[in-house]
Amino acid sequence: MLGLIVIVLLSSWAIYQPQTMKEVAADIPTKLSEKLNQLWTIAQESLQTNKYLRAEKALLTILRVDERNASAYNRLGILYAKQKSLKDAIECFEIAQSLEPSASSLHNVGLIYLETDNLEKAALAFEQALEIDSSLPSRHIAYAKVQEKLGHTKKVIESLEKAVELQPVPQAMNMLADAYEKDSRTDEAMAMREKAAKMVLPQLQVQQRIRQPRRVIM
Repeated sequence: MLGLIVIVLLSSWAIYQPQTMKEVAADIPTKLSEKLNQLWTIAQESLQTNKYLRAEKALLTILRVDERNASAYNRLGILYAKQKSLKDAIECFEIAQSLEPSASSLHNVGLIYLETDNLEKAALAFEQALEIDSSLPSRHIAYAKVQEKLGHTKKVIESLEKAVELQPVPQAMNMLADAYEKDSRTDEAMAMREKAAKMVLPQLQVQQRIRQPRRVIM
């Protein structure tokens, strides 16, 4: 008799509280999303403060829930690269690339291959990254470094010229001047160094003005 009463009470509750059950069901993905966002924040902050173990645990937890999260694999690759676990880093970047092709993951793979002197693979990775997005000067500079090691002077110059075109900063301009000199293009090298020097001088003058103490007028 008692069991029948309990069943009746539960049935009545289910009839008169249908919205509550739906809310509970709908709240599960919301809570999961909040938990993933919290883990992502932990991973980002831990990477920035070099707390690698904490970052790794957060990223691996994210991947247990969302095994196709390309961004998590990419960050995990960066973490392993910082720890010089290059084989693990390459694996993570390649998984990220297979899940969600992007210039950043290809560029990261290229950097690891460059670090390990696997120059042909590095060049290929940088080329693929540039095909997707060629708007960042750093990608052209990285490709130039690989081509320099491979002894391809023409490609070095072309890449550095593109980098300077995108962002004419003294460092890139001096690298281009060095490449011109190696190619016996002395006049172009000198002209590029002069342009770089003109950009550096105003910066130094500003720094000197900032450092100069103000005089107190009595």
